[in-house]
Amino acid sequence: MKPIEPAVERLAIARSLLLAPYGLDETHLQRTLATIFEHRADYADLYFQYTRSESYALEEGIVKSGSFGIDQGVGVRAVSGDRTAFSYSDDISLDALLGAAKTVRSIARSGTSRTVPAKHLKTRRQRALYGAIDPVASATATDKIRMLEQVERYARACDPRVKQVMANIASEYDVVLVASSDGRIAADVRPLVRVSVTVIAEEHGRREQGFSGGGGRVDLTTFDTDSLHRYAKEAVDMALVNLQAKPAPAGVMSVVLGPGWPGILLHEAIGHGLEGDFNRKGSSAFSGRIGERVAAKGVTVIDDGTIPERRGSLSIDDEGNPTQRTVLIEDGVLRGYMQDSLNARLMKTPVTGNGRRESFAALPLPRMTNTCMLAGDRDPEEIIRSVSRGIYARNFGGGQVDITNGKFVFSMAEAYLIENGRLGAPLKGATLIGNGPDALTRVTMIGNDMRMDGGIGTCGKDGQSVPVGVGQPTLRIEGLTVGGTA
Repeated sequence: MKPIEPAVERLAIARSLLLAPYGLDETHLQRTLATIFEHRADYADLYFQYTRSESYALEEGIVKSGSFGIDQGVGVRAVSGDRTAFSYSDDISLDALLGAAKTVRSIARSGTSRTVPAKHLKTRRQRALYGAIDPVASATATDKIRMLEQVERYARACDPRVKQVMANIASEYDVVLVASSDGRIAADVRPLVRVSVTVIAEEHGRREQGFSGGGGRVDLTTFDTDSLHRYAKEAVDMALVNLQAKPAPAGVMSVVLGPGWPGILLHEAIGHGLEGDFNRKGSSAFSGRIGERVAAKGVTVIDDGTIPERRGSLSIDDEGNPTQRTVLIEDGVLRGYMQDSLNARLMKTPVTGNGRRESFAALPLPRMTNTCMLAGDRDPEEIIRSVSRGIYARNFGGGQVDITNGKFVFSMAEAYLIENGRLGAPLKGATLIGNGPDALTRVTMIGNDMRMDGGIGTCGKDGQSVPVGVGQPTLRIEGLTVGGTA
Protein backbone atom coordinates (compact mmCIF):
# COMPACT_ATOMS: atom_id res chain seq x y z
CA MET A 1 0.00 0.00 0.00
CA LYS A 2 1.34 3.41 -0.98
CA PRO A 3 1.91 5.62 2.10
CA ILE A 4 -0.21 8.76 2.44
CA GLU A 5 1.68 12.00 1.77
CA PRO A 6 1.97 13.85 5.15
CA ALA A 7 0.40 17.07 3.84
CA VAL A 8 -2.62 15.17 2.50
CA GLU A 9 -3.04 13.11 5.68
CA ARG A 10 -2.89 16.11 8.01
CA LEU A 11 -5.18 18.21 5.83
CA ALA A 12 -7.77 15.42 5.86
CA ILE A 13 -7.66 15.27 9.67
CA ALA A 14 -7.93 19.06 9.95
CA ARG A 15 -10.88 19.20 7.55
CA SER A 16 -12.71 16.53 9.54
CA LEU A 17 -12.28 18.43 12.83
CA LEU A 18 -12.30 22.08 11.80
CA LEU A 19 -14.34 22.45 8.61
CA ALA A 20 -16.74 19.59 7.93
CA PRO A 21 -18.62 19.71 11.29
CA TYR A 22 -19.53 23.35 10.55
CA GLY A 23 -20.48 22.93 6.91
CA LEU A 24 -17.32 24.63 5.65
CA ASP A 25 -14.96 23.81 2.80
CA GLU A 26 -12.23 25.60 0.82
CA THR A 27 -14.72 27.68 -1.17
CA HIS A 28 -15.90 29.30 2.06
CA LEU A 29 -12.31 30.05 3.04
CA GLN A 30 -11.67 31.70 -0.34
CA ARG A 31 -14.87 33.73 0.05
CA THR A 32 -13.68 34.96 3.45
CA LEU A 33 -10.29 35.98 2.08
CA ALA A 34 -11.95 37.73 -0.86
CA THR A 35 -14.11 39.72 1.58
CA ILE A 36 -10.98 41.04 3.25
CA PHE A 37 -9.54 42.09 -0.11
CA GLU A 38 -12.52 44.22 -1.02
CA HIS A 39 -10.22 46.90 0.40
CA ARG A 40 -6.50 47.30 -0.22
CA ALA A 41 -4.32 44.81 1.63
CA ASP A 42 -0.97 43.10 1.28
CA TYR A 43 -1.76 39.78 2.89
CA ALA A 44 -4.41 37.91 4.88
CA ASP A 45 -4.74 34.51 6.48
CA LEU A 46 -7.14 32.30 8.43
CA TYR A 47 -5.86 30.16 11.29
CA PHE A 48 -8.12 27.35 12.57
CA GLN A 49 -7.20 25.36 15.66
CA TYR A 50 -8.56 22.44 17.69
CA THR A 51 -6.75 21.56 20.92
CA ARG A 52 -7.52 18.79 23.39
CA SER A 53 -5.33 18.67 26.50
CA GLU A 54 -5.09 16.76 29.74
CA SER A 55 -2.85 16.88 32.79
CA TYR A 56 -2.51 15.28 36.23
CA ALA A 57 -0.46 16.50 39.20
CA LEU A 58 0.76 14.47 42.18
CA GLU A 59 1.76 15.90 45.54
CA GLU A 60 2.16 14.36 49.00
CA GLY A 61 1.70 10.89 47.57
CA ILE A 62 -1.67 11.48 45.95
CA VAL A 63 -2.97 12.91 42.70
CA LYS A 64 -4.39 16.21 43.91
CA SER A 65 -5.51 17.70 40.63
CA GLY A 66 -6.42 16.79 37.10
CA SER A 67 -7.66 18.80 34.18
CA PHE A 68 -9.11 18.15 30.75
CA GLY A 69 -9.96 20.77 28.18
CA ILE A 70 -11.03 21.28 24.59
CA ASP A 71 -10.46 24.60 22.89
CA GLN A 72 -11.15 25.53 19.30
CA GLY A 73 -11.61 28.59 17.16
CA VAL A 74 -10.35 30.67 14.25
CA GLY A 75 -8.17 33.76 13.96
CA VAL A 76 -8.51 36.12 10.97
CA ARG A 77 -5.68 38.49 10.09
CA ALA A 78 -5.17 41.24 7.51
CA VAL A 79 -1.85 43.01 6.92
CA SER A 80 -1.24 46.33 5.20
CA GLY A 81 2.30 47.67 5.32
CA ASP A 82 3.47 47.34 8.91
CA ARG A 83 -0.08 47.46 10.29
CA THR A 84 -2.07 44.39 11.28
CA ALA A 85 -5.75 43.90 12.04
CA PHE A 86 -6.82 40.76 13.84
CA SER A 87 -10.08 39.21 14.97
CA TYR A 88 -10.79 35.79 16.45
CA SER A 89 -13.78 33.70 17.41
CA ASP A 90 -14.45 30.38 19.11
CA ASP A 91 -17.48 30.09 16.84
CA ILE A 92 -16.37 28.31 13.68
CA SER A 93 -19.08 29.19 11.20
CA LEU A 94 -19.39 31.01 7.90
CA ASP A 95 -21.16 33.92 9.58
CA ALA A 96 -18.36 34.26 12.15
CA LEU A 97 -15.72 34.09 9.42
CA LEU A 98 -17.35 36.75 7.28
CA GLY A 99 -17.96 38.94 10.30
CA ALA A 100 -14.30 38.72 11.29
CA ALA A 101 -13.24 39.41 7.69
CA LYS A 102 -15.29 42.62 7.59
CA THR A 103 -13.77 43.69 10.90
CA VAL A 104 -10.13 43.19 9.91
CA ARG A 105 -10.43 44.65 6.41
CA SER A 106 -10.91 48.07 8.00
CA ILE A 107 -7.13 48.33 8.42
CA ALA A 108 -6.74 48.04 4.67
CA ARG A 109 -8.83 51.12 3.80
CA SER A 110 -5.79 53.34 3.52
CA GLY A 111 -3.47 50.71 2.08
CA THR A 112 -1.30 51.59 -0.89
CA SER A 113 -1.21 48.21 -2.63
CA ARG A 114 -4.02 46.32 -4.27
CA THR A 115 -2.99 42.67 -3.99
CA VAL A 116 -5.40 40.18 -5.51
CA PRO A 117 -5.88 36.97 -3.49
CA ALA A 118 -5.17 33.68 -5.23
CA LYS A 119 -8.18 32.06 -6.91
CA HIS A 120 -7.39 28.56 -5.66
CA LEU A 121 -6.00 27.11 -2.43
CA LYS A 122 -3.31 24.49 -2.96
CA THR A 123 -1.44 22.19 -0.63
CA ARG A 124 2.33 21.81 -0.74
CA ARG A 125 4.51 18.88 0.23
CA GLN A 126 5.68 18.85 3.82
CA ARG A 127 7.84 16.69 6.05
CA ALA A 128 6.47 14.42 8.74
CA LEU A 129 8.63 15.34 11.74
CA TYR A 130 6.30 13.47 14.12
CA GLY A 131 3.36 11.14 13.86
CA ALA A 132 -0.22 12.36 13.40
CA ILE A 133 -1.08 10.79 16.75
CA ASP A 134 -3.31 11.65 19.71
CA PRO A 135 -1.20 11.41 22.89
CA VAL A 136 -4.15 12.20 25.13
CA ALA A 137 -5.69 8.87 24.08
CA SER A 138 -2.39 6.94 24.17
CA ALA A 139 -2.84 5.95 27.83
CA THR A 140 -5.79 5.60 30.18
CA ALA A 141 -6.34 7.87 33.16
CA THR A 142 -5.41 4.92 35.40
CA ASP A 143 -2.15 4.42 33.52
CA LYS A 144 -1.25 8.12 33.85
CA ILE A 145 -1.89 8.09 37.59
CA ARG A 146 0.21 4.93 37.95
CA MET A 147 3.07 6.63 36.13
CA LEU A 148 3.03 9.50 38.61
CA GLU A 149 2.84 7.12 41.55
CA GLN A 150 5.78 5.18 40.14
CA VAL A 151 7.85 8.38 39.98
CA GLU A 152 6.90 9.23 43.57
CA ARG A 153 7.74 5.78 44.96
CA TYR A 154 11.08 5.60 43.20
CA ALA A 155 12.13 9.11 44.23
CA ARG A 156 11.41 8.36 47.89
CA ALA A 157 13.24 5.04 47.65
CA CYS A 158 16.37 6.79 46.38
CA ASP A 159 17.15 8.45 49.72
CA PRO A 160 15.44 8.85 53.13
CA ARG A 161 16.14 12.59 53.05
CA VAL A 162 13.51 13.01 50.33
CA LYS A 163 10.54 14.65 52.07
CA GLN A 164 8.31 15.73 49.21
CA VAL A 165 7.79 14.73 45.59
CA MET A 166 5.75 16.72 43.09
CA ALA A 167 5.17 15.27 39.64
CA ASN A 168 3.12 16.32 36.65
CA ILE A 169 2.17 14.57 33.43
CA ALA A 170 0.63 16.47 30.54
CA SER A 171 -0.47 15.59 27.00
CA GLU A 172 -1.88 17.65 24.15
CA TYR A 173 -3.45 16.92 20.77
CA ASP A 174 -3.29 20.03 18.59
CA VAL A 175 -4.68 20.29 15.04
CA VAL A 176 -4.22 23.46 12.98
CA LEU A 177 -5.23 24.58 9.50
CA VAL A 178 -3.92 27.70 7.76
CA ALA A 179 -5.35 29.26 4.58
CA SER A 180 -3.65 32.35 3.16
CA SER A 181 -4.30 34.91 0.46
CA ASP A 182 -1.26 33.76 -1.52
CA GLY A 183 -3.08 30.51 -2.28
CA ARG A 184 -1.61 28.20 0.32
CA ILE A 185 -3.56 25.82 2.51
CA ALA A 186 -1.67 23.73 5.04
CA ALA A 187 -2.45 21.70 8.13
CA ASP A 188 -0.60 20.00 10.92
CA VAL A 189 -1.34 17.50 13.69
CA ARG A 190 0.90 18.23 16.67
CA PRO A 191 1.23 15.79 19.56
CA LEU A 192 2.99 17.01 22.71
CA VAL A 193 3.74 15.29 26.03
CA ARG A 194 5.72 16.23 29.13
CA VAL A 195 6.63 14.75 32.51
CA SER A 196 8.15 17.01 35.17
CA VAL A 197 9.44 16.07 38.62
CA THR A 198 10.39 18.29 41.57
CA VAL A 199 11.90 16.83 44.73
CA ILE A 200 12.45 18.49 48.10
CA ALA A 201 15.06 16.95 50.41
CA GLU A 202 15.76 17.86 54.03
CA GLU A 203 18.72 17.36 56.35
CA HIS A 204 19.41 19.03 59.73
CA GLY A 205 16.52 21.42 59.15
CA ARG A 206 17.81 22.55 55.75
CA ARG A 207 15.58 22.00 52.74
CA GLU A 208 16.67 22.07 49.09
CA GLN A 209 15.04 21.10 45.83
CA GLY A 210 15.91 19.47 42.52
CA PHE A 211 14.02 19.06 39.29
CA SER A 212 14.02 17.04 36.09
CA GLY A 213 11.73 15.89 33.32
CA GLY A 214 11.35 15.30 29.64
CA GLY A 215 9.00 15.15 26.72
CA GLY A 216 8.51 15.82 23.03
CA ARG A 217 6.14 15.37 20.11
CA VAL A 218 5.45 11.71 20.83
CA ASP A 219 2.85 9.79 22.82
CA LEU A 220 2.85 8.76 26.48
CA THR A 221 4.22 5.27 25.80
CA THR A 222 7.60 7.02 25.46
CA PHE A 223 7.69 7.31 29.24
CA ASP A 224 8.72 3.78 30.15
CA THR A 225 9.95 2.64 33.57
CA ASP A 226 13.57 3.49 32.80
CA SER A 227 12.84 7.07 31.73
CA LEU A 228 10.54 7.73 34.69
CA HIS A 229 13.15 6.39 37.11
CA ARG A 230 15.82 8.53 35.41
CA TYR A 231 13.79 11.71 35.86
CA ALA A 232 13.16 10.88 39.51
CA LYS A 233 16.81 10.11 40.22
CA GLU A 234 18.04 13.26 38.47
CA ALA A 235 15.70 15.38 40.60
CA VAL A 236 16.77 13.58 43.81
CA ASP A 237 20.47 13.88 42.96
CA MET A 238 20.16 17.63 42.38
CA ALA A 239 18.32 18.13 45.67
CA LEU A 240 20.93 16.12 47.60
CA VAL A 241 23.80 18.01 45.98
CA ASN A 242 22.19 21.30 46.96
CA LEU A 243 21.89 20.09 50.56
CA GLN A 244 25.69 20.04 50.68
CA ALA A 245 26.13 23.32 48.81
CA LYS A 246 28.26 26.10 50.24
CA PRO A 247 27.84 29.85 49.73
CA ALA A 248 28.98 30.83 46.27
CA PRO A 249 31.93 33.17 45.80
CA ALA A 250 31.42 36.45 43.96
CA GLY A 251 33.57 38.17 41.38
CA VAL A 252 34.74 38.07 37.78
CA MET A 253 35.93 34.60 36.87
CA SER A 254 35.96 31.80 34.29
CA VAL A 255 32.64 30.00 33.93
CA VAL A 256 32.09 26.57 32.39
CA LEU A 257 28.54 25.86 31.24
CA GLY A 258 27.42 22.24 31.03
CA PRO A 259 25.74 20.75 27.94
CA GLY A 260 22.00 20.63 27.30
CA TRP A 261 19.64 22.70 29.45
CA PRO A 262 22.22 25.47 30.19
CA GLY A 263 21.49 26.43 26.58
CA ILE A 264 18.57 28.34 28.12
CA LEU A 265 21.13 31.10 28.70
CA LEU A 266 21.84 31.15 24.95
CA HIS A 267 18.10 31.16 24.24
CA GLU A 268 17.31 34.09 26.51
CA ALA A 269 20.41 36.27 26.30
CA ILE A 270 21.09 35.85 22.57
CA GLY A 271 18.23 34.05 20.83
CA HIS A 272 15.55 36.67 21.45
CA GLY A 273 17.88 39.34 20.13
CA LEU A 274 18.03 37.46 16.82
CA GLU A 275 14.26 37.49 16.23
CA GLY A 276 13.18 39.54 13.22
CA ASP A 277 10.79 42.01 14.86
CA PHE A 278 13.37 43.36 17.31
CA ASN A 279 15.89 43.81 14.49
CA ARG A 280 13.43 45.43 12.09
CA LYS A 281 12.61 47.98 14.77
CA GLY A 282 16.29 48.48 15.62
CA SER A 283 15.79 47.58 19.27
CA SER A 284 18.10 44.55 19.37
CA ALA A 285 21.79 44.61 20.21
CA PHE A 286 22.25 42.71 16.92
CA SER A 287 20.34 45.16 14.70
CA GLY A 288 22.09 46.04 11.43
CA ARG A 289 25.05 43.78 12.08
CA ILE A 290 24.63 41.07 9.43
CA GLY A 291 28.07 40.02 8.22
CA GLU A 292 29.84 41.36 11.30
CA ARG A 293 31.75 39.30 13.84
CA VAL A 294 29.57 39.09 16.93
CA ALA A 295 31.10 36.04 18.63
CA ALA A 296 34.38 34.21 19.08
CA LYS A 297 35.63 32.00 16.27
CA GLY A 298 34.10 28.54 16.47
CA VAL A 299 30.75 29.79 17.76
CA THR A 300 27.93 28.63 15.46
CA VAL A 301 24.34 29.14 16.59
CA ILE A 302 21.33 27.73 14.73
CA ASP A 303 17.58 27.58 15.11
CA ASP A 304 16.26 24.27 13.82
CA GLY A 305 12.55 23.50 13.74
CA THR A 306 13.08 20.27 11.76
CA ILE A 307 14.55 17.94 14.40
CA PRO A 308 12.21 14.90 14.53
CA GLU A 309 9.94 14.65 17.58
CA ARG A 310 11.59 17.50 19.49
CA ARG A 311 9.43 19.72 21.68
CA GLY A 312 10.22 22.86 19.70
CA SER A 313 9.86 21.30 16.24
CA LEU A 314 7.03 22.00 13.79
CA SER A 315 6.28 20.54 10.38
CA ILE A 316 4.88 23.95 9.44
CA ASP A 317 4.90 27.16 11.43
CA ASP A 318 1.70 28.97 12.41
CA GLU A 319 1.59 30.78 9.07
CA GLY A 320 1.73 27.56 7.05
CA ASN A 321 5.40 27.93 6.10
CA PRO A 322 7.73 24.93 6.42
CA THR A 323 10.20 25.21 9.28
CA GLN A 324 13.89 24.96 8.54
CA ARG A 325 17.42 24.91 9.91
CA THR A 326 18.46 28.56 10.04
CA VAL A 327 22.10 29.49 10.65
CA LEU A 328 22.09 32.61 12.82
CA ILE A 329 25.78 32.89 13.70
CA GLU A 330 28.45 31.01 11.73
CA ASP A 331 31.97 30.71 13.10
CA GLY A 332 31.35 33.90 15.05
CA VAL A 333 29.83 35.93 12.17
CA LEU A 334 26.18 37.04 12.21
CA ARG A 335 24.42 35.50 9.20
CA GLY A 336 20.70 36.10 9.71
CA TYR A 337 17.62 36.48 11.85
CA MET A 338 14.55 34.36 12.56
CA GLN A 339 11.66 35.64 10.47
CA ASP A 340 7.91 35.39 10.21
CA SER A 341 6.10 36.55 7.05
CA LEU A 342 5.43 40.14 8.15
CA ASN A 343 8.94 41.02 9.25
CA ALA A 344 10.57 39.13 6.38
CA ARG A 345 8.52 41.12 3.86
CA LEU A 346 9.31 44.45 5.50
CA MET A 347 13.01 43.62 5.83
CA LYS A 348 13.13 42.10 2.30
CA THR A 349 14.59 38.82 3.55
CA PRO A 350 13.45 35.19 3.16
CA VAL A 351 10.87 33.72 5.52
CA THR A 352 12.52 31.19 7.86
CA GLY A 353 9.41 29.42 9.17
CA ASN A 354 9.54 31.03 12.62
CA GLY A 355 6.03 32.54 12.70
CA ARG A 356 4.51 31.18 15.91
CA ARG A 357 1.43 31.93 18.00
CA GLU A 358 0.15 30.60 21.29
CA SER A 359 -3.32 29.90 19.90
CA PHE A 360 -5.94 30.98 17.38
CA ALA A 361 -6.62 33.96 19.67
CA ALA A 362 -3.11 35.40 19.23
CA LEU A 363 -1.10 37.02 16.46
CA PRO A 364 1.95 35.22 15.03
CA LEU A 365 5.37 36.55 16.07
CA PRO A 366 8.91 35.58 15.04
CA ARG A 367 9.83 33.00 17.68
CA MET A 368 12.49 30.38 18.31
CA THR A 369 11.92 26.64 17.80
CA ASN A 370 14.98 24.58 18.86
CA THR A 371 17.91 26.96 19.35
CA CYS A 372 21.38 25.59 19.97
CA MET A 373 25.10 26.15 19.65
CA LEU A 374 26.89 23.49 17.63
CA ALA A 375 29.68 21.33 19.04
CA GLY A 376 33.36 22.13 18.91
CA ASP A 377 36.34 19.76 19.19
CA ARG A 378 37.36 19.94 22.85
CA ASP A 379 36.87 17.18 25.40
CA PRO A 380 34.59 18.36 28.25
CA GLU A 381 36.99 17.09 30.91
CA GLU A 382 39.82 18.97 29.22
CA ILE A 383 37.78 22.16 29.46
CA ILE A 384 37.30 21.74 33.21
CA ARG A 385 41.00 20.87 33.68
CA SER A 386 41.94 24.12 31.96
CA VAL A 387 40.34 26.26 34.70
CA SER A 388 42.42 27.04 37.77
CA ARG A 389 39.54 28.70 39.61
CA GLY A 390 36.01 29.26 38.40
CA ILE A 391 32.42 28.02 38.37
CA TYR A 392 30.84 25.01 36.64
CA ALA A 393 27.14 25.56 35.97
CA ARG A 394 25.38 22.26 35.35
CA ASN A 395 21.81 23.53 35.56
CA PHE A 396 20.01 26.86 35.47
CA GLY A 397 16.86 28.13 37.14
CA GLY A 398 15.16 31.40 36.25
CA GLY A 399 16.60 34.50 34.65
CA GLN A 400 15.97 37.90 33.11
CA VAL A 401 17.32 39.59 29.99
CA ASP A 402 17.04 43.04 28.40
CA ILE A 403 16.67 42.53 24.63
CA THR A 404 17.87 46.05 23.79
CA ASN A 405 21.35 45.56 25.23
CA GLY A 406 21.57 41.84 25.95
CA LYS A 407 22.19 42.24 29.69
CA PHE A 408 21.15 39.15 31.67
CA VAL A 409 20.94 37.76 35.19
CA PHE A 410 20.51 34.00 35.66
CA SER A 411 20.35 31.87 38.79
CA MET A 412 22.22 28.56 38.83
CA ALA A 413 20.12 25.64 40.07
CA GLU A 414 23.16 23.36 40.32
CA ALA A 415 26.73 24.68 40.31
CA TYR A 416 30.20 23.68 41.51
CA LEU A 417 33.42 25.44 42.34
CA ILE A 418 36.32 24.58 40.02
CA GLU A 419 39.72 24.57 41.74
CA ASN A 420 42.96 23.55 40.06
CA GLY A 421 41.13 21.90 37.18
CA ARG A 422 38.82 19.79 39.32
CA LEU A 423 35.19 20.04 40.37
CA GLY A 424 34.98 21.01 44.01
CA ALA A 425 32.19 21.83 46.41
CA PRO A 426 28.64 22.41 45.19
CA LEU A 427 27.55 26.06 45.46
CA LYS A 428 24.36 27.73 46.62
CA GLY A 429 23.03 31.11 45.59
CA ALA A 430 25.22 31.59 42.52
CA THR A 431 24.00 33.94 39.81
CA LEU A 432 25.49 34.71 36.42
CA ILE A 433 25.54 38.36 35.36
CA GLY A 434 26.61 39.55 31.95
CA ASN A 435 25.81 40.74 28.48
CA GLY A 436 24.77 38.20 25.82
CA PRO A 437 26.57 39.68 22.80
CA ASP A 438 29.67 40.35 24.94
CA ALA A 439 29.59 36.83 26.43
CA LEU A 440 29.69 35.33 22.92
CA THR A 441 33.03 37.05 22.30
CA ARG A 442 34.44 35.56 25.51
CA VAL A 443 33.92 31.90 24.57
CA THR A 444 37.38 30.30 24.58
CA MET A 445 36.67 26.54 24.48
CA ILE A 446 33.77 24.61 22.91
CA GLY A 447 33.12 20.99 23.84
CA ASN A 448 32.39 18.09 21.50
CA ASP A 449 29.37 17.03 23.55
CA MET A 450 26.47 19.12 22.16
CA ARG A 451 23.23 17.95 23.72
CA MET A 452 19.62 19.07 23.56
CA ASP A 453 17.55 19.58 26.69
CA GLY A 454 15.15 16.92 27.95
CA GLY A 455 12.09 18.46 26.33
CA ILE A 456 10.35 20.63 28.92
CA GLY A 457 11.15 24.19 27.80
CA THR A 458 8.52 26.92 27.36
CA CYS A 459 9.27 30.40 26.02
CA GLY A 460 7.33 33.56 26.80
CA LYS A 461 7.11 36.67 24.60
CA ASP A 462 4.51 39.45 24.49
CA GLY A 463 2.29 37.42 26.81
CA GLN A 464 2.37 34.31 24.59
CA SER A 465 3.93 30.99 25.62
CA VAL A 466 5.09 28.33 23.15
CA PRO A 467 7.08 25.08 23.54
CA VAL A 468 10.76 25.32 22.61
CA GLY A 469 14.00 23.37 22.74
CA VAL A 470 17.51 24.49 23.69
CA GLY A 471 20.92 22.90 23.46
CA GLN A 472 24.66 23.45 23.58
CA PRO A 473 27.95 21.70 24.29
CA THR A 474 30.17 22.34 27.30
CA LEU A 475 31.52 25.91 27.04
CA ARG A 476 34.26 27.86 28.73
CA ILE A 477 33.56 31.61 28.93
CA GLU A 478 36.10 34.07 30.32
CA GLY A 479 35.48 37.04 32.55
CA LEU A 480 31.84 36.63 33.51
CA THR A 481 30.54 38.21 36.69
CA VAL A 482 29.33 35.74 39.28
CA GLY A 483 27.03 37.05 41.98
CA GLY A 484 27.45 34.95 45.11
CA THR A 485 26.48 34.73 48.75
CA ALA A 486 29.93 34.29 50.29
